[in-house]
Amino acid sequence: MRLRSLHLLAAVCLVVLAPAAFAQGGRGGAAPATAKSTAPMDLTGYWVSIVTQNWRLRMVVPPKGDYMGIPLNAEAKKLADAWDPAKEDAAGNACKGYGAGLIMANPERLHITWPDDSTLQMDVDAGTQTRAFHFGKYTPADSKPSWQGDSVASWESRERDVRRDPKARYLKVTTNHLLPGFLRKNGVPYSENATVTEFYDFFQEPTGEQWMIATSTITDPKYLDRPLLLTGQFRKQKDATGWDPQPCSAKW
Repeated sequence: MRLRSLHLLAAVCLVVLAPAAFAQGGRGGAAPATAKSTAPMDLTGYWVSIVTQNWRLRMVVPPKGDYMGIPLNAEAKKLADAWDPAKEDAAGNACKGYGAGLIMANPERLHITWPDDSTLQMDVDAGTQTRAFHFGKYTPADSKPSWQGDSVASWESRERDVRRDPKARYLKVTTNHLLPGFLRKNGVPYSENATVTEFYDFFQEPTGEQWMIATSTITDPKYLDRPLLLTGQFRKQKDATGWDPQPCSAKW
């Protein structure tokens, strides 16, 4: 009789405790997968842009009217031809060259952190800008447009590689709800209707150096005849050397 009672008590304990154990982490107590835990590599820390192409268009402000290679329509060309950096500064628009449409092509340093498991934050020293990439079911706040807009992110897998390498992923970010900005710092415009779609690739050299390639596609039905492609390359640093947040400027 006593043995039967012990068996009954053990069965009751299993029924009560099993759901709690499952809620704390699923089978085997494993923690649920998050955007942070499934990142292809440790992205946190400091990165520096390595300018290897279009040096004269990125390291200095090009002269007015230099918009070769950008598929502008007639209306956009008029705005670019009327660019006046002094007026932009006076009007409080110095950050037009630091919005999401151009920021990853600027010479700069990045500081990447995870404020929580579903938000990747990117602080940029050029223009002292902050970008937030939101994973999962993110609903943008009903707020005013901003230089960096609202960004929704996801890890995407390369089907050919993911079977043999679970970390064969890249980061996709889609941004809209933007203030009008510049595609080139000499006044080449994008509008509030623009959408920026970015793809971030990550890899590590045999030497241990870590690299990030940012490819941005800007679509703007108001000012562009077709999408524009911009790229930026970044190398991860060991520390914060060179990190120097500076305010936006329409003149440099």
